[in-house]
Amino acid sequence: MSETWITLVITHDQLEAEMIKDLLESGDIPVVIRSAKVSPYPVNIGKMGEIKVLIRETDKDAAEEVLARYRESSADPGEHEH
Repeated sequence: MSETWITLVITHDQLEAEMIKDLLESGDIPVVIRSAKVSPYPVNIGKMGEIKVLIRETDKDAAEEVLARYRESSADPGEHEH
């Protein structure tokens, strides 16, 4: 039986993708990172710069819970003001 993998997060930040992957894997949730980047240069052009964090569909609820807790704990009230 093959497992269905779904996109949990789409980011343009490789570091954020790696942090989310580490966070989920520490909770025993397997993660695959897919990047559409084809250039060795750190240039993000629309969808070319998308990095998708994929999880198994069966892990969706657990992964969303872990992600929500992470975002709550890392949210800085002044962070969204530009």
